[in-house]
Amino acid sequence: MASLFALAGVVLVCWCGVFVVKGLLSTDALTAFLARYPGDAPRLASTPEGIPAFVSWTHFLNAFFLVLIVRTAFRVRTEKRAGGLWTSKRVKKRRMSLALWAHIAVDCLWLINGIVFVALLFISGHWGRIVPVSWEVFPNALSALLQYLSLDWPTHRGWVNYNALQQLSYFAIVFIASPIAAVTGFRLSTFYPKGRVWQRLLSDSLAKRLHFPTMLFFIAFVITHVGLVFTTGVLRNLNTMYGGADRVNGVGFAVFAATVVLMIVGWRFARRDDLIGKPAAWTGSVRMLTR
Repeated sequence: MASLFALAGVVLVCWCGVFVVKGLLSTDALTAFLARYPGDAPRLASTPEGIPAFVSWTHFLNAFFLVLIVRTAFRVRTEKRAGGLWTSKRVKKRRMSLALWAHIAVDCLWLINGIVFVALLFISGHWGRIVPVSWEVFPNALSALLQYLSLDWPTHRGWVNYNALQQLSYFAIVFIASPIAAVTGFRLSTFYPKGRVWQRLLSDSLAKRLHFPTMLFFIAFVITHVGLVFTTGVLRNLNTMYGGADRVNGVGFAVFAATVVLMIVGWRFARRDDLIGKPAAWTGSVRMLTR
């Protein structure tokens, strides 16, 4: 009952906040601000329109690997006793639980996918969609945020160009949060060099303080991102990403539904050490433990 009252209180505060923002946006100062900065991200004329195929499949792989990363990360943090152990073939003293091995393995796949995405992004010229090219992106991002908060949302034209808030969010995910997650994860792994110089480059305590909150940032971003995809024209949005066309039909939604099924299968796979042990045996010896 207490949680229901708390939820109702949050909804009420958010609803009141919408009216406060609407009232502020009706003032002359903010009306002029929105007229000058409508929320669009400044765009290079050379930036191609549309969503290329490589964005679609790397987007799916990124989401799929993130699901597995989150699942294995929570297993590593909450598992009191490992269901199996992996031992390296090259370094015999290097040993870890199968949950940790799976987490590191999926991290590597996610990182490779990200490198391929960034490389193709710059090769194709589509980098201008998510990399700011003008300082005006910041007032436009504020404008877009105010419009979202007022529920009078900015015009969504993802096939042509993202709004400024989307651009800054995608830039932060790709070029800030992802490197932090990769570097701190490497620092916390058993593969990080033991030399004194390496230890001074990034302390173990700082890596721990950054790594898990970064994952929570990813989760918050995904929830917000998926929520906006579904509330700003779900069929068109999914078709631009997965259907390769800026039109309203069910192709993109069907592909998205299939990817969700694969994510559910992957989530269940990541729970079972007997299944994780099969690919883990390719790189080392595996010993199952009785719980």
